[in-house]
Amino acid sequence: MRLSVVIPAYKDRLLKPTVRSLLDNSELEDNMEVVVVLDGYWPEPDIFIEDPRVKYVHLGKNRGMRGAINAGVSVARGRFIMRSDQHCMFAKGYDRVLTDTCKSDWIVTARRYFLDPIKWEVMDLPPVDYEKLVIQGGIKFSGQRWDSRTQERKDIMIDETMAMQGSMWLMPHSWWDKVIVELQTEGYGQMYQDSHEMIFKTWKAGGKMMLNKNTWFAHKHRSFVEGRHEGTKENPSLRGESGLYALKVWKDYYEKEVKPKWGI
Repeated sequence: MRLSVVIPAYKDRLLKPTVRSLLDNSELEDNMEVVVVLDGYWPEPDIFIEDPRVKYVHLGKNRGMRGAINAGVSVARGRFIMRSDQHCMFAKGYDRVLTDTCKSDWIVTARRYFLDPIKWEVMDLPPVDYEKLVIQGGIKFSGQRWDSRTQERKDIMIDETMAMQGSMWLMPHSWWDKVIVELQTEGYGQMYQDSHEMIFKTWKAGGKMMLNKNTWFAHKHRSFVEGRHEGTKENPSLRGESGLYALKVWKDYYEKEVKPKWGI
């Protein structure tokens, strides 16, 4: 198995078209699988897709986003693992493009467009390529659109970047096992700062955060609020606490090593 796509799922009607997009646009055929992790809930029967490439994992109780991703990775068979949100669309051949070029110590994301989930089409808005890692408001790490780098390096199709939206990433399964191990829930909670945690761990281990502009995905635009997952009673979002905890763990490293390297 070359690729396993893990989707942490919780009560989103767009789960089915997301899985359909992954399947319809795959070029790996039987060498890819989609692992849908149902995070302590059962969807309506029409959500399920009967395809041998799709596996549904039901968690007996709600574990939250990080816990669901960890559970999905633990059963993933692919040489590469990819995470997708439950409301995304993908370019034709996304899986071949990303796995053909991903090196052993990379986390990779793709060019990100914005999805109109009602029309199920890419919106007429500029995509996001590079993002700069910043401390926002003194309370959390955040990815900020990096338009100057986007313009300066527009002809470089596979390039290093500082941050990504956590909605879609890919890495070798061996890198997860060696460096990430699992997404930590203590301190972070379940919902936020996961992409930054992985990026910092990767940098500390000598790896890179990469952008591949040869393919793309489209993530639901923030103006469409239906299905937005802001935590549950069992696993509240803890947005503020998560950001402050990430700063406590990583701010010193960011200020002393990351910023000087990137010249920001």
